[in-house]
Amino acid sequence: MKVHTVLPGPDEYAWTFGGEEARVTIAPGDVVELFTEDCFAGRIQGLDDLPSRRITYPYINPQTGPFHVEGAEPGDTLAVHLIDVRPARNWAVSTTVELFGALTGTRYTASLQPPLPERVWRYDIDVVSGGVEFAALDSDHRVRLPLEPFHGTIGVAPAAFEVRNVLVPEAFGGNMDSPEVCPGATVYLGVNVPGALFSLGDGHCTMGEGEACGVAVEGAMDTVLTVEVLKGTFCEWPRIESDEAVMVAGSYRPLEDAFRIAHVEMVHWVSETTGLSVMDAYQLVSQAARSRIANVCDANYTVLAKVPKTLLPEVEWMGGTHARLRQVAAAYTSRGARA
Repeated sequence: MKVHTVLPGPDEYAWTFGGEEARVTIAPGDVVELFTEDCFAGRIQGLDDLPSRRITYPYINPQTGPFHVEGAEPGDTLAVHLIDVRPARNWAVSTTVELFGALTGTRYTASLQPPLPERVWRYDIDVVSGGVEFAALDSDHRVRLPLEPFHGTIGVAPAAFEVRNVLVPEAFGGNMDSPEVCPGATVYLGVNVPGALFSLGDGHCTMGEGEACGVAVEGAMDTVLTVEVLKGTFCEWPRIESDEAVMVAGSYRPLEDAFRIAHVEMVHWVSETTGLSVMDAYQLVSQAARSRIANVCDANYTVLAKVPKTLLPEVEWMGGTHARLRQVAAAYTSRGARA
């Protein structure tokens, strides 16, 4: 087992999907131990660090990568298995940002009302007990939220020479903000360019579904992952597999189109994998799916269709890739590694 350690310096992050040269080359089966900075590149640390003073657009959501994966070619699918995702610091932050979020006027949803004020909340993170502590700014209310770390952004280079801002989720993955991109999950992304050129970042310590204010509890992460290439199989939209469920992410505007994309792709995936007819798969998915709204604030919105495996015929999803990568994860852990 080859293990890579990737600790990018301040000038070594990617700010787009596509248009970036690979920083590291890895092979299927390799393990990567890496660090991702928070979405603000660590520039917001206290209550007085307002985004307008500390952040210069478009330098938001720094990505670790891109990674060139040997053997990955257009028409294949890259499987990225997250062995471990954990906060790299004992603090994290959230903010409100002018003209950004689901419950305020934005550049897309214009209004004559003034923007909501910029505010910063700092959270204490307790990795040992699994807590994220909220402290109100305008009262003495405090409450402990569950620590549920995941990556808001993970994606590959888009097709047709496109270069997309890291705030955008679409068919290539990107800023999906799905809490399902968490330890133990396998993310499947269709490969559009040689080497796939995948990257990830935007660590979240916890987040309400929809990311209503536009900002989760943002934190730097220490992550461990491994990859596999599925030759001759192409995922049109991102798929996610856990031990318990299969999922598809649809990202577009309006929200109902994101919903339609996720569920159409799920119906076809279930039908093709299990042998159920399209109509039977449509009926079953209609009754079994839970539709998680990942975000309603980014350049595109993301909806995740999620179906428990126990409600589906017993089959090998994506050729048993998730199970194989779980074995790689177990072998890595048995070496005494940190996961």
